[in-house]
Amino acid sequence: MPKPPLPPELEQFLARPNPSVIATVDPDGSPHTAATWYLWDDGRVLVNMEDTRKRLANLRRDPRASITVVGDNDWYHQVTLRGVISLEDDPDYEGADRLARHYTGEPYPRGDRGRVSGWIEVESWYGWAAAQPWTGSE
Repeated sequence: MPKPPLPPELEQFLARPNPSVIATVDPDGSPHTAATWYLWDDGRVLVNMEDTRKRLANLRRDPRASITVVGDNDWYHQVTLRGVISLEDDPDYEGADRLARHYTGEPYPRGDRGRVSGWIEVESWYGWAAAQPWTGSE
């Protein structure tokens, strides 16, 4: 699998608010996936979740994560980013607001549950653009 840095055209693709699914590892080793918002930020991926989410418990136990981003109208335009996540509490909804504004243009609605931001440090990636592999260094 190619390692970072990513090709410029792939960074442009990731800069858009595309649909995505994050995968974490359950205690028994099986995968757990969930649709999520993401934000590509200077070679890292920001995600955010309620502090009660199963994926957060998984990440606290095992920080490995994978996120697959697909083109809004083209499933053959996709990339999977794999890496390790670092977690930080988000009491002021800073991360949640960044993601919500990226996808909706509005801040994230406030609730009574805590929020946690995660930063995925990309270690490897693979993907497709128009039914051809993205180009990148091996």
